[in-house]
Amino acid sequence: MSAGASNTEVFENMPVARAVRTMAVPTIISQLIVLIYNMADTFFIGRTNDPYMVAGASLILPVFNISLSLSGLAGLGGGSLVSRLLGEKRPEEARRVFSFSVYLGGLTAAAFSLLVLVFMGPLMAFLGAGADTYDYASGYAFFVIVCGGVPTVLSNTLANLIRSVGESKKAGFGITMGGLINIALDPLFMFVLLPDGMEIIGAGAATCLSNCIACVYFLVTLARLRKREPVVSLCPPWRLPAKKSILGVFTVGVPSSIATLLFDLDYMVIDRLMSGYTDIALAAVGIVLKAERLPLNVGVGICQGMVPLIAYNYSAKNIKRMKDVKSYSLKLGLICAAVSITLYELFAGQIMRIFIADAETVALGTDFLRARVLATPLMFLSFFHVHVFNGLGRGGHALFLGVTRWAVLNIPMLFILNGIFGMYGIVWSQVTADFLTVILSLVVYHRFAKRTFGPERV
Repeated sequence: MSAGASNTEVFENMPVARAVRTMAVPTIISQLIVLIYNMADTFFIGRTNDPYMVAGASLILPVFNISLSLSGLAGLGGGSLVSRLLGEKRPEEARRVFSFSVYLGGLTAAAFSLLVLVFMGPLMAFLGAGADTYDYASGYAFFVIVCGGVPTVLSNTLANLIRSVGESKKAGFGITMGGLINIALDPLFMFVLLPDGMEIIGAGAATCLSNCIACVYFLVTLARLRKREPVVSLCPPWRLPAKKSILGVFTVGVPSSIATLLFDLDYMVIDRLMSGYTDIALAAVGIVLKAERLPLNVGVGICQGMVPLIAYNYSAKNIKRMKDVKSYSLKLGLICAAVSITLYELFAGQIMRIFIADAETVALGTDFLRARVLATPLMFLSFFHVHVFNGLGRGGHALFLGVTRWAVLNIPMLFILNGIFGMYGIVWSQVTADFLTVILSLVVYHRFAKRTFGPERV
């Protein structure tokens, strides 16, 4: 038995375009809802018209995203391997990998939350929190990371693992539900239950509670899926998979987490460099960094839906179907990127005004957003190739591209262009660095495909 009877169809027989949509659309929707509920905090905090409160929340976004990278370690690393094991017709080993990944996600999240609690002061100093933003940033971090870290990471880990066996709709529903609850709870906690001046605490508490509810949903869903999907399991952690399988989880999971970590380190560096100018500039770029995630999250949703299909068919040695999945996903992502550029260039000012009414912040953010969005197709092409290698189980290639992109190109480019052009150099660094990243990604994949599949199947 390779997978649940209802799921073998999507992996093996369903037309490629329909299979990709079946896996990707629920993931895209959930990614957009995640983005919306992240932006909802900024939106509702922005209703206070206090740029310092907005800046405090913006400082924590990269740290929150780092906690989410832990779900990549267990969820993407374990999920990719589960799909490959199903393609190899090894359901028992897939079952043990599934269970191992769940426990791995929960334990790593707990460790990270504890570290943030213990080192809250030094972390705020590193992020550039000043006298006007420190209390806001630390209070927000306490609720969304210290209190909410485990349910947040566990929810995303389980979503990836459930998706790996073809249950993309259930995975997408859980993430979507949590996001919608967060959006509903934000104004209740911020403007009804808590007094003026504590809006950011209310936003953090709403995010924490909504992620706890989503986590409960995933645990209930997992228990129900076990009755008909033998791969889904929470067997005791001492029933470990083979050493090769554990290594396989980390081979893909660690590069995925490092790439996400460096992505968010890049955001931290942007915040840190921008804080050297004015708090208005910091608030503006904080809104832009959230707004630009809309097309990026669509691309991530396409890639996450694509990975199980690539992993399964690669292991099943159905290379033609695997390549068709890759080609269709690539075209879909580039079309979405082109549409986003058009809309953001036309409506950048209106987008900024959704979050804050302060005229100076809106004007500066409009310029920032129009520059940053031009990197959208380049960013998609960059992480698209990383996801392809994750699906193939080639963590070394994914790690090389991820580290090179952020540590060698993007982050150094921030310092270089900041030194030459000031804060506008910070904004334009993404286009410059990702242009080089795309060239590197295409060369690396072409060489790998030529060596692995042969020149005629590149």
